[in-house]
Amino acid sequence: MLGTEEVLRLTVAALMSRAGERQGDLAAAIGLSQAQVSRKQSGAAHWSLDDVDLLAAHYGLPVLDLLAGPTHAVGVLHGAAPRLPSAATAPTGPTSESTPEPVAAPVPAPVPVPVPEAVPVPVPEDGPVGALPAPGLPLGPCVLCGETAFDEVDGFPQHLSAEACAAAAAASAPSAPSPAPSAPEPPLPADGPGPVPVPVPESEPELGPKPESVPATPPTPPTPPTPPTPPAAPATSPRRTAPAYVSALLVEQITDRVREALTAHDGDADAAQAALIKSAIPDVMALFKASRASGRYEHSDFPPTADILRKKSQKGADEIWEGRPKWRNPAVFAAAKQGTRFEVTALDMNAAYLSALKCWLPIGQLREDTSGVHDPKRSGVHLITPADWEQPDLPNPLGNRIEPGPLWVTESTLRQLLACSRKGLVGPPVLHRSLVSGASEALLERLRRALADVRRTALAEGDTLTVEYVKAMYAKFVSTIGESSANREIRRPDWMHIIRAKAFANLWMKAEKARLAGLTVVEMSGTDELHVIGDWRSVFSEGRDLHEVKAKKAYTLGGK
Repeated sequence: MLGTEEVLRLTVAALMSRAGERQGDLAAAIGLSQAQVSRKQSGAAHWSLDDVDLLAAHYGLPVLDLLAGPTHAVGVLHGAAPRLPSAATAPTGPTSESTPEPVAAPVPAPVPVPVPEAVPVPVPEDGPVGALPAPGLPLGPCVLCGETAFDEVDGFPQHLSAEACAAAAAASAPSAPSPAPSAPEPPLPADGPGPVPVPVPESEPELGPKPESVPATPPTPPTPPTPPTPPAAPATSPRRTAPAYVSALLVEQITDRVREALTAHDGDADAAQAALIKSAIPDVMALFKASRASGRYEHSDFPPTADILRKKSQKGADEIWEGRPKWRNPAVFAAAKQGTRFEVTALDMNAAYLSALKCWLPIGQLREDTSGVHDPKRSGVHLITPADWEQPDLPNPLGNRIEPGPLWVTESTLRQLLACSRKGLVGPPVLHRSLVSGASEALLERLRRALADVRRTALAEGDTLTVEYVKAMYAKFVSTIGESSANREIRRPDWMHIIRAKAFANLWMKAEKARLAGLTVVEMSGTDELHVIGDWRSVFSEGRDLHEVKAKKAYTLGGK
């Protein structure tokens, strides 16, 4: 169940979206800075009681209605939902003392009307008691437009697109009412209006048939209204829409931060860039917390650290092997020494660590598992004995490790070795011991998507300031989430190693793709450098987006 402040954050986000406001607009209205609103909405700071009063006054809502959740607050804002009883205005109107009640005129006995049989409502046999309504049934007013919604996003009724909101508003617009069918009037006597006396024998029941002397045609029973056909369930799942909505809010938070830095430094891009890079760590941590605000589970920021993940000295390393590559093709370099000439292109992978944020990360504390079986739903670090690598024209996924015997590797490296084993490139590793926890591949996905979207837009617009700011955020996020004094909001050295190893695994997959396409892999090193011989443009897309590569340099190897 969401806490009060989490509900308030969702309500503020829904009200801002419905009112067409940005964080800067709301900040100016309630006397705060955009950065303060951003931190309060991300959870890095708290909304105070004074803030709640200011928010309620800004949106014209009673405080209790503001705290009742986004669905209710947006509904009250647009008149689609009643205010809470304690906040509603007392009803006004005539009382028995001011206006006497009119005396009712005698009403003729009602004519019996046959009651149509009730239309049975089908109930699904396999639905559990208390289950959510099936798709197509109304769930309540949409938190964005206030109209009836048939879908749910993170527990709140909501339309799945702006077009759906517009269609719902158009459907709810009042139309010209059709005239109601008039009831048949009773026959009037020749000497004037009045009820026709109908003698009813005492032996007959009060509601029995009328005597034959008074012909009467019973009125046609009204046709029961046909229930409206509910709209078909959309093809897009609400679960797929929620991340996009949260990512849009994160994108706005990043762009507002850049705009704020430029304003603070009077448009000096260099000074603004220096300030943004300096604040990259707290900024990216605020983004991360905002991206997890509506997550389905909570991760651990400070779980106990296993001994193998502790540095042996201040400048030393722990026991985890990340698989950093440093490889050269022995056959190519031997031929080059004999005078063979090769035209080589050094390719650069774009934003390697940003792409690597999509990896399997453990959610909670790492716990020992000695079963010797890899569970794909868990993640952590593993003690393995790898099989011998016998592919001379392709680098070993373990990197340039020479020492034999068991070693500790990350989840990313183990999954890469298992994938190579399934392809027949190497034998499976022997798994001795694991330290693992329940895992998710989407733990950093909203953060990654927001940073990638901002970077893509900035590159298209030639905005170097934003590109460098985004680069500083994801690079410092990866480098400081371990045992770093620069970031005191989280300590997950297991995450740091897994993300780095994922970047190396992604580079290895590029090398394998090149070899399968007929290119010769010459060299692979660092996190993002791959040297190949051949027409690389027929294999890779050229550009600066995450799925593209760019040529770093071209050179000649060997010859005279």
